[in-house]
Amino acid sequence: MASEAGPISKVLIVVAMQTEAMPLVSKFKLVEAPAHESTFPKGAPWVRYHGNYKDLHIDLVLPGKDAVFGVDSVGTVSAALVTSFSIQTLKPDLIINAGTAGGFKAKGASIGDVFLASDVAFHDRRIPIPVFDMYGTGARKTFAAPNILKELNLKVGKLSTGDSLDMSPHDEEVILSNDATIKDMEGASVAYVADMFSTPAIFVKAVTDIVDGEKPTSEVFLQNLIVVTAALDLAVTRVVEFISGKSISDL
Repeated sequence: MASEAGPISKVLIVVAMQTEAMPLVSKFKLVEAPAHESTFPKGAPWVRYHGNYKDLHIDLVLPGKDAVFGVDSVGTVSAALVTSFSIQTLKPDLIINAGTAGGFKAKGASIGDVFLASDVAFHDRRIPIPVFDMYGTGARKTFAAPNILKELNLKVGKLSTGDSLDMSPHDEEVILSNDATIKDMEGASVAYVADMFSTPAIFVKAVTDIVDGEKPTSEVFLQNLIVVTAALDLAVTRVVEFISGKSISDL
């Protein structure tokens, strides 16, 4: 990995869904690593695209399709697994977790907004035992990137992560205590793994649905996914453009 003063040369983009990933694959002209060249273990459904953009080598990974149901392997477990293995084998200087999220209008989020997460936490790991409760929430600051925030004029907010698309009353209570503006299904698990391996990670999240709105999350999410993915694609492209030629300490 690059030192804080050395230029960033390897970026790992972690994405949960193929729909979110493909515009970035196209933008950066990445190619899929064929099975015989895969660094992933046999049996893992994970997918890797790679290529060079300007002076950066980009690896984009996603958990792939579930072998039984054929849908994107969303959620914290799949994200943590692919992130952990990718850090160890690809040795990135910086991780970008790019994806869609629900937003809270009470916190100023609107559909199409793109946020850089300042903090992450879990909202569905309830362990009401002293100290285990804090471990369950897993609250942590993300890697501070004040220059990216300033240059790209992104919104900033706290991110809460859980394995359910909808929000139960219990989840809502914890999300409120997490002071979250946005919620997703993988961010905090990516942050946990990134911290474990001392790899800087930033979280770029585009809002597909308003969690505290009037319509069901599942309905609005699917309606807005394609359009909001375009906003996510633009934001991640601008982040990568900004990173090019810079060191970690410049971010």
